Amino acid sequence: MSPEDPPPPRTTRTIKVDYLARVEGEGAMYLNVQDGKVEDVKLKIFEPPRFFEAFLRERSFHEAPDITARICGICPVAYQMSSCHAMEDAAGVSVTGQIRDLRRLLYCGEWIESHGLHVFMLHAPDFLGYPSAIEMAKDHREIVEMGLKLKKIGNDIGIVLGGREIHPVNVKVGGFYKAPPKKDFAKLEEDLKVAADIAEKTVRWAATLPFPDFEHDYELVCLSHPDEYPMNEGRIISNRGLDIPISDYEQHFVEEHEPYTNALQSIHKGHGAYFVGPMARFALNFEKLTPRCLAVARAVGLDPACRNPFRSIMIRSVEMLYACEEALRVIGNYEPTEAPSIEVDASGGTGFGCTEAPRGLLYHRYRVDEQGDILEAKIVPPTSQNQKTIEDDLRRLVPGYLHLNDDELQWQCEQTIRNYDPCISCATHFLKIHREEVSQ
Repeated sequence: MSPEDPPPPRTTRTIKVDYLARVEGEGAMYLNVQDGKVEDVKLKIFEPPRFFEAFLRERSFHEAPDITARICGICPVAYQMSSCHAMEDAAGVSVTGQIRDLRRLLYCGEWIESHGLHVFMLHAPDFLGYPSAIEMAKDHREIVEMGLKLKKIGNDIGIVLGGREIHPVNVKVGGFYKAPPKKDFAKLEEDLKVAADIAEKTVRWAATLPFPDFEHDYELVCLSHPDEYPMNEGRIISNRGLDIPISDYEQHFVEEHEPYTNALQSIHKGHGAYFVGPMARFALNFEKLTPRCLAVARAVGLDPACRNPFRSIMIRSVEMLYACEEALRVIGNYEPTEAPSIEVDASGGTGFGCTEAPRGLLYHRYRVDEQGDILEAKIVPPTSQNQKTIEDDLRRLVPGYLHLNDDELQWQCEQTIRNYDPCISCATHFLKIHREEVSQ
């Protein structure tokens, strides 16, 4: 090109998300690419503030599990468990024995139903090229039915132990209001054996899906327990050397407000974005999986070194198998306890709780006055911790897919977001793409 020649037209492509259909609110995304370079990525959460932390103030500490459960209809158990652990920490007590095992059983039910929903209904259509699970069922009826069976069995655990499948009513600070008799678990035990076989089949099926070649050296953060795959308790660790008690969370992580979103975004101080959820748990707690989980993971070539978020569908499937096996262990060892709960008085205390929701680390902190009323509450959900990492993934991935037409690029962006299961529902066409050519 000679000096007299005009510069080539500047190519701009804009992917604009008007509405991200979510179970718990509304979101949007904006992506701007100029001359093959991603200039701007914004994951916008425009849902009005819901004020749950404010709702908790001046309420009795006993009410925290029931109030926080309403934050999410898919993972209410996670919110209940984190709040219970925080209040028990404030009181200086720990739940042990059968009560602790029953909590783990309830969490298993949530992992099964939540992972089942995501793997089969939200994520699989992206890989197989269908706009929805309903469309996918026309050609893959057996796959969809597998997902429905798993989700139902997970919900059934919630019904038997929690009183209902959504927003359980049997959970309290210190344990449960009522411990089910052993006979109530008989059918669950048989169903869980079937569920475990379906989950193993799911792992092997998920391994056949087409995965983009997309790896990154993420900072992975999760709980770690010395004796078990993490759900309810442990220390917070990372693959970058972090190893802290839950009470130190806010010394290492901070939430920031970006002007384009109503949701706070969490970062690791001095490090930046980080990744919570199944891939982090799997990478940092691999050897604590059951022998069956380890065997099937290795058989499909899945190991702790996996850093491809698209392969998270395989890891979620392994965790479903683990949850089935762990639920069977708890039920097999269960003998009704005389008292379904212990006495807890969190009055005058400050407590910290952290559990592993299906989507990742869920942190709670409460300060309680001498009368037992909550003075201050802080809740950091997994989605806010993954937001910056989702944006970073789009920045890294999009340049390699600019050869795609608008519809195909839109599809790839949707799939990238759904890798994280960020409380997005299964609405299918939530991205709108606009391409324009401008001269400069």
